[in-house]
Amino acid sequence: METFVILRRGGWRTADDLGEAAARSTVEGEKMPDEIRWIRSYVTAEPDGTVGTVCIYQASSPEAIRAHASKADLPVDEIVKVADTVIVRPDPVPAAV
Repeated sequence: METFVILRRGGWRTADDLGEAAARSTVEGEKMPDEIRWIRSYVTAEPDGTVGTVCIYQASSPEAIRAHASKADLPVDEIVKVADTVIVRPDPVPAAV
């Protein structure tokens, strides 16, 4: 599997909508363990007030990512293959909501 970044711009109106999408993604991903694996997502606040994500996945191909997204009813604006990883610091601990 290779690592990919998936941009999902303004895919959800609210954080609750995103939570429902994450649950669907998890269920569908568990059905495709040899093709796709969700690593993490960063939630973005879009200028229009919607919520988007930058997702890190390992997948067998961009087509597997699109198939997973279709089954989970997730948007996919762009898929970019990761060439390398440079870690300067670990991800920060999320702030309490």
